Amino acid sequence: MVSILPSPIALRAFEAAARHLSFTRAAAELNVTQAAVSHQIKSLETHLGVRLFNRLTRRLTLTDEGDMLYAVVGDAFQRIAGTIDRLRVADSGGTLTASLEPYIAAAWLSPRIGRFWQRHPNIELHLHHTAEPVDFRQPSIDLAIVWGDDADAWPGLTTDLLLRVRVTPVCSPRLLEGPHPLRVPDDLRHHTLLQDVGHLGWPRWLAAAGATKVPPKVGPVIDDHNVTMHAAMEGQGVALGESSFIAHDIAAGRLVRPFELDVGIDAAYYIVYPPDALDRPKVQAFRDWLLEEVSAGVDSDAA
Repeated sequence: MVSILPSPIALRAFEAAARHLSFTRAAAELNVTQAAVSHQIKSLETHLGVRLFNRLTRRLTLTDEGDMLYAVVGDAFQRIAGTIDRLRVADSGGTLTASLEPYIAAAWLSPRIGRFWQRHPNIELHLHHTAEPVDFRQPSIDLAIVWGDDADAWPGLTTDLLLRVRVTPVCSPRLLEGPHPLRVPDDLRHHTLLQDVGHLGWPRWLAAAGATKVPPKVGPVIDDHNVTMHAAMEGQGVALGESSFIAHDIAAGRLVRPFELDVGIDAAYYIVYPPDALDRPKVQAFRDWLLEEVSAGVDSDAA
């Protein structure tokens, strides 16, 4: 059998009176008369069949029953107020700062970000581009998208897998012609293999392709994938491009895939944030949207 709850107005009057131990101060807080507060308290006591206050000459005290009820009602109103405050922050916008590497920002996030703005126009999203390890001791950073080999690489933080990566060779269309055109994987021995710091995909790709004539040594090691891809566009060598990120450059003719084979690598992109970050609705909204974009597999051209 479901109990019939007292009037919310009466419970609100009781909470304020119990907190202040004063009908007068409760009335001032609630912007009503003292008589109105007294009436609500009496109504609540009648409903419950118990006295909630000891009405002494110059002060109020809670009865045992009143103390029991206040422990529950006071906590409930505090939790409701806290939730409303967080919802107001989300509704009024506020700034959310996400830290991420420049390449995933340019190649994957930027073509999609319009969809987030359309859904959450009141959240002001700031993208902090850096290749440095994320430091949540900086209070301005709410969430990060990071590259790593293992979800356990960030102890004390919560991690969600965002994207596993598959890589494939990409280059300027010019390298399909000339004295050493790329026709089969072993033709790579005539070209510079561009390498990113921390991206160790060439040995795996060459082995999967059966390219036995290509020396294992790679070319220049570059610490910014944007620079690596630009060098490939300029015909400076062949780079490994993430299959999910290169569609725009392929469509625009800046890059071509000389071979169809792509291979998975151990590293992946993760969403990383402090354990309590999702208590803030704006962080929850951005994190959920990122995972939704990956899960939906939406073509970035549709942004």
